[in-house]
Amino acid sequence: MLIGEYIHTIDEKNRVSLPFKFRKEMGKKIIITPGLDNCLFVFTLGEWAKVSKKLSDSDSDLSFLKADKRSFNRYMFGRAVDVEVDSIGRILVPDFLKELIKPKGKVAVIGMGDRVEIWNSENWQKYYKETAEKEASELAEKLGHEK
Repeated sequence: MLIGEYIHTIDEKNRVSLPFKFRKEMGKKIIITPGLDNCLFVFTLGEWAKVSKKLSDSDSDLSFLKADKRSFNRYMFGRAVDVEVDSIGRILVPDFLKELIKPKGKVAVIGMGDRVEIWNSENWQKYYKETAEKEASELAEKLGHEK
Protein backbone atom coordinates (compact mmCIF):
# COMPACT_ATOMS: atom_id res chain seq x y z
CA MET A 1 0.00 0.00 0.00
CA LEU A 2 1.22 3.46 -0.89
CA ILE A 3 0.91 5.61 2.25
CA GLY A 4 2.73 8.46 3.92
CA GLU A 5 3.95 12.01 3.31
CA TYR A 6 7.46 12.78 2.06
CA ILE A 7 9.04 16.10 1.13
CA HIS A 8 11.55 15.85 -1.71
CA THR A 9 13.45 18.23 -3.94
CA ILE A 10 12.62 18.59 -7.59
CA ASP A 11 15.94 19.25 -9.30
CA GLU A 12 16.80 21.58 -12.19
CA LYS A 13 16.19 18.70 -14.62
CA ASN A 14 12.65 18.10 -13.22
CA ARG A 15 13.61 14.86 -11.49
CA VAL A 16 11.96 13.78 -8.24
CA SER A 17 13.09 10.89 -6.10
CA LEU A 18 10.34 8.48 -5.12
CA PRO A 19 10.44 7.31 -1.51
CA PHE A 20 12.18 3.95 -1.25
CA LYS A 21 9.08 2.13 0.02
CA PHE A 22 7.09 3.44 -2.97
CA ARG A 23 9.74 2.28 -5.46
CA LYS A 24 9.40 -1.31 -4.29
CA GLU A 25 5.65 -1.28 -4.91
CA MET A 26 5.46 0.82 -8.06
CA GLY A 27 7.93 -0.94 -10.34
CA LYS A 28 10.21 0.47 -13.03
CA LYS A 29 7.56 2.14 -15.21
CA ILE A 30 4.76 4.40 -13.98
CA ILE A 31 2.14 6.76 -15.35
CA ILE A 32 1.98 10.46 -14.40
CA THR A 33 -1.15 12.43 -15.24
CA PRO A 34 -2.78 15.68 -14.20
CA GLY A 35 -4.58 15.14 -10.91
CA LEU A 36 -7.26 17.06 -9.09
CA ASP A 37 -6.85 19.87 -6.53
CA ASN A 38 -3.65 21.12 -8.24
CA CYS A 39 -1.57 17.98 -7.91
CA LEU A 40 -0.27 15.22 -10.16
CA PHE A 41 -1.41 11.62 -9.94
CA VAL A 42 1.16 8.84 -10.24
CA PHE A 43 -0.11 5.33 -10.96
CA THR A 44 1.47 1.92 -11.29
CA LEU A 45 0.78 0.34 -14.67
CA GLY A 46 -1.73 -2.01 -13.04
CA GLU A 47 -3.66 0.77 -11.32
CA TRP A 48 -3.59 2.90 -14.47
CA ALA A 49 -5.14 0.00 -16.38
CA LYS A 50 -7.97 -0.10 -13.81
CA VAL A 51 -8.51 3.68 -13.96
CA SER A 52 -8.41 3.66 -17.76
CA LYS A 53 -10.98 0.89 -17.91
CA LYS A 54 -13.33 2.70 -15.53
CA LEU A 55 -13.02 5.96 -17.45
CA SER A 56 -13.52 4.22 -20.79
CA ASP A 57 -16.34 1.87 -19.76
CA SER A 58 -19.82 2.93 -20.56
CA ASP A 59 -23.30 1.55 -20.93
CA SER A 60 -22.96 2.49 -24.58
CA ASP A 61 -20.26 2.12 -27.17
CA LEU A 62 -21.02 5.75 -28.01
CA SER A 63 -19.90 7.22 -24.69
CA PHE A 64 -17.66 9.64 -26.62
CA LEU A 65 -20.87 11.51 -27.48
CA LYS A 66 -21.16 12.70 -23.85
CA ALA A 67 -19.41 16.07 -23.46
CA ASP A 68 -18.52 15.64 -19.77
CA LYS A 69 -16.92 12.27 -20.40
CA ARG A 70 -14.98 13.56 -23.40
CA SER A 71 -13.68 16.55 -21.46
CA PHE A 72 -12.59 14.60 -18.41
CA ASN A 73 -10.97 11.86 -20.50
CA ARG A 74 -9.07 14.49 -22.47
CA TYR A 75 -7.86 15.93 -19.17
CA MET A 76 -6.72 12.58 -17.78
CA PHE A 77 -5.48 10.80 -20.91
CA GLY A 78 -4.34 13.74 -23.03
CA ARG A 79 -1.43 14.69 -20.80
CA ALA A 80 -0.70 11.32 -19.23
CA VAL A 81 2.84 10.06 -19.74
CA ASP A 82 4.61 6.83 -18.97
CA VAL A 83 7.98 7.37 -17.34
CA GLU A 84 10.81 5.13 -16.26
CA VAL A 85 12.05 5.06 -12.68
CA ASP A 86 15.83 5.41 -12.97
CA SER A 87 18.38 3.26 -11.15
CA ILE A 88 18.38 5.55 -8.10
CA GLY A 89 14.61 5.91 -7.88
CA ARG A 90 14.02 9.21 -9.65
CA ILE A 91 11.28 10.06 -12.11
CA LEU A 92 11.32 12.80 -14.71
CA VAL A 93 8.32 15.14 -14.53
CA PRO A 94 7.72 16.65 -17.98
CA ASP A 95 7.65 20.46 -18.14
CA PHE A 96 3.95 20.59 -19.07
CA LEU A 97 3.04 18.60 -15.94
CA LYS A 98 5.48 20.48 -13.72
CA GLU A 99 3.77 23.72 -14.73
CA LEU A 100 0.47 22.42 -13.31
CA ILE A 101 1.87 22.26 -9.77
CA LYS A 102 4.46 25.07 -9.99
CA PRO A 103 6.90 23.66 -7.42
CA LYS A 104 9.37 26.01 -5.78
CA GLY A 105 12.18 23.52 -5.28
CA LYS A 106 10.27 21.16 -2.97
CA VAL A 107 7.40 18.80 -3.63
CA ALA A 108 5.25 16.73 -1.33
CA VAL A 109 5.00 13.10 -2.40
CA ILE A 110 1.85 11.68 -0.83
CA GLY A 111 0.84 8.01 -0.72
CA MET A 112 -2.88 7.62 -1.33
CA GLY A 113 -3.23 3.83 -1.11
CA ASP A 114 -3.74 3.11 -4.80
CA ARG A 115 -1.74 6.02 -6.21
CA VAL A 116 0.80 8.70 -5.33
CA GLU A 117 0.14 12.41 -5.53
CA ILE A 118 2.83 15.02 -6.18
CA TRP A 119 2.10 18.50 -4.83
CA ASN A 120 3.85 21.83 -4.62
CA SER A 121 4.92 21.40 -0.97
CA GLU A 122 3.51 24.79 0.11
CA ASN A 123 0.15 24.05 -1.52
CA TRP A 124 0.07 20.63 0.15
CA GLN A 125 0.66 22.10 3.62
CA LYS A 126 -2.04 24.71 3.06
CA TYR A 127 -4.52 22.18 1.69
CA TYR A 128 -3.88 19.75 4.52
CA LYS A 129 -4.31 22.37 7.26
CA GLU A 130 -7.25 24.24 5.74
CA THR A 131 -9.20 21.38 4.19
CA ALA A 132 -8.22 17.81 5.00
CA GLU A 133 -7.39 18.26 8.69
CA LYS A 134 -10.12 20.82 9.35
CA GLU A 135 -12.92 18.87 7.66
CA ALA A 136 -11.89 15.30 8.52
CA SER A 137 -14.64 14.71 11.10
CA GLU A 138 -17.37 16.12 8.87
CA LEU A 139 -16.15 14.14 5.89
CA ALA A 140 -15.99 10.93 7.92
CA GLU A 141 -19.58 11.50 9.03
CA LYS A 142 -20.74 11.99 5.43
CA LEU A 143 -18.82 8.98 4.18
CA GLY A 144 -20.17 6.87 7.02
CA HIS A 145 -23.70 7.45 5.77
CA GLU A 146 -23.05 6.56 2.12
CA LYS A 147 -24.50 3.36 0.79
